[in-house]
Amino acid sequence: MDSIDLEVLKTSAAWVAAGHRAELVTVIKTWGSSPRPIGATLAICDDGRVVGSVSGGCIEDDLIARVREHGITRSAPEVVSYGITADEAHRFGLPCGGTIELAIEPLGAHSRIAELLDMLEQRQLVQRRLNLATGAVDLAHTAAGNVLELRGGELVTQHGPRWRLLIIGAGQLSRFLAQIATAMDYHVTVCDPREEYRAGWQVDGVQLVHAMPDDLVLEMRLDHRSAVVALTHDPKLDDLALMEALKSDAFYVGAIGSRVNNAKRRERLVQFDVSEAQLDKLHGPIGLYIGSKTPAEIAISILAEMTAVKNGVPAALQVKHAASPEAPSLQDAPNACVVT
Repeated sequence: MDSIDLEVLKTSAAWVAAGHRAELVTVIKTWGSSPRPIGATLAICDDGRVVGSVSGGCIEDDLIARVREHGITRSAPEVVSYGITADEAHRFGLPCGGTIELAIEPLGAHSRIAELLDMLEQRQLVQRRLNLATGAVDLAHTAAGNVLELRGGELVTQHGPRWRLLIIGAGQLSRFLAQIATAMDYHVTVCDPREEYRAGWQVDGVQLVHAMPDDLVLEMRLDHRSAVVALTHDPKLDDLALMEALKSDAFYVGAIGSRVNNAKRRERLVQFDVSEAQLDKLHGPIGLYIGSKTPAEIAISILAEMTAVKNGVPAALQVKHAASPEAPSLQDAPNACVVT
């Protein structure tokens, strides 16, 4: 499964390659409440097909109706606003009188979408600069920064490779974690060298790898868009993978286990030449406290913490399992399965 933005780019490139006219629509500004964030994209084909989203569906309906009535006639990018008046806000379903500003870009070979996709396939972080007057496009490697800027008559957007999640262990919890993470647009890899755990393990769209986890961590060359979650409870598998992951640029590294086991794990990792600064990156006990008891709920707890870290939510605003006064009592609950 591709991320929404990647699906928009791939689909629009396919339409153009097939001889269709198409437009790329990008949210560049919002006021008040808006269903979709700045940087959200949609592509529309000359036959009315769409992929992606820039609103809850109301603005899409208007864009489709205009294309079906008039076709795609733009020869240069255009900035369009929806929801300026109260009547428009009501018509297009923008809550609380919200307003949304869109850049609508006619696509062709000059748009360099296929070239952009090739760069993303190589896991490059790319800056795309669109001249709003001429439609000319420039692509360049870039460092992480703002997702979208309007700069001197140019629309500057940043496109990065897909977020990746490496799960160590192919157990029941891994299955739920992989399913939910895939739905959240992560490229998920599950690693387990134990044949008895791999047998019969199947999640659509998820790669199952038979390798030693630490070797795979090195092979994947984890970057700032990568996460690692260790779920085997086996130090021989988890610790070596964690040791390499903590030395990487991965934005999130976590491991399941009790408070006592987590403390012992940290002691072992120090002996593996993991520095205190690197050890501080380890999330364990893993997950945010949501009263989770079942494997599915634990998976949600883990992904909630991953999402908070990815989105830069301050640690002070996160209720960790390790800090929750209620978590120890849940351990004693009948048939409870908690992340502590």
